Amino acid sequence: MITFLYKKILDLFKSEDQEISPVSNQSIAAVFDLSYQDILIGVLTYQNKVWAFEYSDQFKQQTSIKPLIGFPDINRIYKSEELLPFFASRIPSIQRLKIQNMIDKDDELDEVTLLKKFGKKSITNPYQLIASH
Repeated sequence: MITFLYKKILDLFKSEDQEISPVSNQSIAAVFDLSYQDILIGVLTYQNKVWAFEYSDQFKQQTSIKPLIGFPDINRIYKSEELLPFFASRIPSIQRLKIQNMIDKDDELDEVTLLKKFGKKSITNPYQLIASH
């Protein structure tokens, strides 16, 4: 069972040849900066129905902070059609939000909107996630 789950998690992070970059000609639905104190750890983008996480040059040049669990290769762009688990854990469940009346019935319930609304801080890690676009 654990091996099966591990393989499923690894499948989420398989790289593709296509690169997603905030400076490309394609439209970007969202850009989030992940930071810790004054260091930009990396950038999460959502573009053409694909999520991508890439470490910043600032992070790559420092040595005091280790790479995030789940993103061990600092030179790789991690891509997935599903919101990567590290970031998905920042969004409370829809059921809980409805019960606590934290969302209106007219609110957009897509992951980008929920991440912007609830994802800045997390109890699971000390990093801040700020929507920058």
